[in-house]
Amino acid sequence: MDRSFRSGILLFVGIAVIAGALALRAILIDPGVWTWAVAAVGLAMVAAGAVALRADIGSFLQKRRGEIALYTIGAIGVYCAIAALSLRFPARIDMTEEGRFSLSPQTATMLDRLDKPVKITFFHDPMMRETVELYELMAARTPKVTVEFFDPMINPAQARLMGVQFAGTAVLQSENRKVQISSPSETDIANGILRVSRAATQTICFLEGHGEPDPFSLESHDHMEGEAGHSHGLGDKLVIHEQHGMAKARNALEAMNYIVEKASLMRSGASLDKCTVLVVAGPKTPLLAPEIATVRAFIEKGGNGLFMFDPFVKTGLEPLMLSLGVVVDDNIVIDDASHFWADPSAPAVNEYNRHQITRDVPLSFFPGVRSLSPTEERVPHASAMPLANSSKSSYGETTTDRAEFTEGKDLPGPLTLMALVTRRPDVQELSAVKNDRPKTIDELSAEVQKRKEEAKKDGSKERSRILIVGDSDFATNSFFNIMGNGKLFLNAINFLAAQENLIGVEPRSFDTPRVNLTNRQMKGTFFLSVILIPAILLLAGTIAWWKQR
Repeated sequence: MDRSFRSGILLFVGIAVIAGALALRAILIDPGVWTWAVAAVGLAMVAAGAVALRADIGSFLQKRRGEIALYTIGAIGVYCAIAALSLRFPARIDMTEEGRFSLSPQTATMLDRLDKPVKITFFHDPMMRETVELYELMAARTPKVTVEFFDPMINPAQARLMGVQFAGTAVLQSENRKVQISSPSETDIANGILRVSRAATQTICFLEGHGEPDPFSLESHDHMEGEAGHSHGLGDKLVIHEQHGMAKARNALEAMNYIVEKASLMRSGASLDKCTVLVVAGPKTPLLAPEIATVRAFIEKGGNGLFMFDPFVKTGLEPLMLSLGVVVDDNIVIDDASHFWADPSAPAVNEYNRHQITRDVPLSFFPGVRSLSPTEERVPHASAMPLANSSKSSYGETTTDRAEFTEGKDLPGPLTLMALVTRRPDVQELSAVKNDRPKTIDELSAEVQKRKEEAKKDGSKERSRILIVGDSDFATNSFFNIMGNGKLFLNAINFLAAQENLIGVEPRSFDTPRVNLTNRQMKGTFFLSVILIPAILLLAGTIAWWKQR
């Protein structure tokens, strides 16, 4: 074999030995001194091969080849300088279509509306760079969030002081509140910031016992028209689908720091006192008289409620809605001009009346919805306003056998599908009380103030907010993540709970696919894919070139 060829093999083998020794030191937990000995052997082999090939290397670098070598070294130097500058002055450009490596619009909105400072102390190891960048993005978004980073192995005293045992734990502090989270998920981190910045956690109660969708059920089913599934529209028999769930809505509420519970009013002594918002999600059977009385008392004490009704279903709550100034029509809305898919009984809404609930809400649809109408006479203690309407071509069908507009019987469009009622004691209500003489404005104002003070003493609120919707299916698992349905539901809950700063904020509905590896596996994969395989290809190419030479 040619001497120069043997020397070239020795040179490349020496380089491979040095690379292998360095890789072993990076991968092994306790590499030992022997790795340095292996590296020294490789260095000796490189030196011997270079000395033996000094004449060949000298002739190779002459004239044009030398210039090419210098240009190559210069280009490598420029690339190394760019890499060093990128580490010194980092910049991020997220080129993914869904913004996977940027803060979601919901998290950014929540951070912009943060009203109290939050201090975050994150304990991490060197392999948690992605989570570190996520915290840095949040801190760069608003001055109200400050972040400190510690390695619990390097700073064990700091970790022990804050009660942290493992890397990946973050301690969030705001005023006298403290929260620990150990998740790298953006949703969980944003939820932690939201939870620690708020003084109290509010409870959302879902009424149960009448065939309502279960907020703890993730079940859903196909709603394609025809035989592919089932419809909620005209001519369908009432069927109680237990697989109708609202767990997607519940998960979104819990991610926004609400507590979600089911409320049963059939038990003796049942109370809604701990409920910030009562959700009545389309009962399929009428409520009992004691249940209706409990709901009415809750509203009269200043409670907030979201009432969702389905077409042609008697719930027993219709008289309560009348007392709030809203008539729940016994019909189903048919909209041939604007509907979802090919179902005219699923009206679609893309233009809303201006309100915080409908702010930035895209197109939403209601699969099987009844209309709402105002009472003939104004209710003095309540004011109602429509939020979502069907198109002018729609109508309210009052029969269940055929969808055809009948003049004088069916209601012509546009029809109200969602209405907001604000209930509070006002001057008109007080002036309706019989007295020997009319009250002056000063006397009425004094009585209003007296009622407000009494309401504060017994723990009730000055006013209540009630949202009435002619459909409940739009917020179930099957439709929650489609178009603007989920956002509309969450905006409604945030407004009813007087959390206007959360309107427009909801967690992402997708999970980024991940491959979870240990630190050693990641380093081994890096060495295999970035160093070893390219080195083998380089060696094979060099051998082939040398033989041809």
